[in-house]
Amino acid sequence: MPVVAKKLEMQHLAWRAGFGETLPVISDWERRRRKEIVNKVLIGPKRAELESIDVINATDLPDYRRSKNMTDEQRKTVNEMNTQGIKDLNVAWMNMMQKSDHPLREKMSLFWHGHFACRTQNVLFNQQLISEIRNNALGNFGDLLTAVSKSPAMLQFLNNQQNRKQHPNENFAREVMELFTMGRGHYAETDIKEAARAFTGWGFDEDGQFVFREKQHDDGIKNILGKSGNYNGDDVLKILLEQRQTATFITTKIFRYFIDDTPDDTLIQSLSEKFYHSGYDIKTLMREIFMADWFYDSKYIGNRIKSPVELLVGIRRTVPMAFEQEEVTLVFQRILGQMLFYPPNVAGWPGGRNWIDSSSLMFRLRVPQVILYSQVLNIRPKELTPEMGDGGNYKMTLQINDFLKRQFAKKVNARINWDPYVQGYSDVPRENLADAIAGVLLQQPGNVKKTLLEKYADTSSREGYIKTVTIDVMSTPEYQLC
Repeated sequence: MPVVAKKLEMQHLAWRAGFGETLPVISDWERRRRKEIVNKVLIGPKRAELESIDVINATDLPDYRRSKNMTDEQRKTVNEMNTQGIKDLNVAWMNMMQKSDHPLREKMSLFWHGHFACRTQNVLFNQQLISEIRNNALGNFGDLLTAVSKSPAMLQFLNNQQNRKQHPNENFAREVMELFTMGRGHYAETDIKEAARAFTGWGFDEDGQFVFREKQHDDGIKNILGKSGNYNGDDVLKILLEQRQTATFITTKIFRYFIDDTPDDTLIQSLSEKFYHSGYDIKTLMREIFMADWFYDSKYIGNRIKSPVELLVGIRRTVPMAFEQEEVTLVFQRILGQMLFYPPNVAGWPGGRNWIDSSSLMFRLRVPQVILYSQVLNIRPKELTPEMGDGGNYKMTLQINDFLKRQFAKKVNARINWDPYVQGYSDVPRENLADAIAGVLLQQPGNVKKTLLEKYADTSSREGYIKTVTIDVMSTPEYQLC
């Protein structure tokens, strides 16, 4: 295999497994080393060693948060603490994605964050949910499904706190089948109604802990997907995991996220069968994908549009930096259409070509310049709208909108640490720098002409040349792809 092809193969793995940064240069690009590299990518910290993202403790919130008789002033205080807490949680996770030594775990967590889309104004609930997602991101899908389904954030968002045997609420049961496991069209309305009965009694207490309220549970016989029994919520999840369609649905979404917007039915069938027989081991599925020859096929290289978070984190992992006000990353997210902890609806972000529209495309191309040249942020982000699960607390959403508005026309001040990036090209001859930079940053570098890059480059110094060519490459349409 030609050296260029070997390097491209490994670089392709790095882009798909992480956030756009390339693998460290290695001395041997032989195909036989793929297994070694893949295993290195998949190895991550154990749950006990995983660094948590905590911005607030239950004890930090006033005790009167439990009272139904809060004064307006007390309620305002709690709302402000939650609003600030969610912003802090957003910033903390973005920083984790940027600095993590295990980017695949964070990228998988970002995938599951969209799959298990949830919107709650309680910072503790958000914190608990993202913790469960990160703990199980590369673990067992059944464990992840159970943990998310029992989280107070999801139970509140999908109204299962109000699901009682006298008046079953079908919302939670419907979304578990339609969005989390099998997908639309693989169940009947009667299955939803019966599953809703099984989930009665699932809720959470004032401390945000899962509780099963037996007196509110319907203990009658239920008929779900051809099975009959005195089922509870855990039984329903097990029945859903028994369905091969669940493995197919999850595999298809992962294929779209990591490989191509148009799934290959033959590949999906093969992958989903192995996923199912592994007992839904996520790491096993990802290893199958990364080790497959077709994963490195040219038709899958540079054909996916980066999500806004992938784009932002990729820039920051390539060129280390810190913002004077880290909360400015929320503004970038909102303008680009992917604000963490604020999915547009219960189905999450649609992804793919939906990331690009008339209002976001030009700004996406300007993001590297705005950040790395510390330019003025002169785009007004769209306002957030309250969604199901907001609990009618519109004031908190308005507080976020007010914060976003205040960032308009402000200069983005970022402290850029160019030294490690520039040093990475120390052995590259001056005449080869433009090609080398494009080769590192782009999946298909040949589409960007060296003459065009040099036309706008700062040629007064080697360092200035590397910086300006890097920013210009990052500002191309090709950099939007992975």
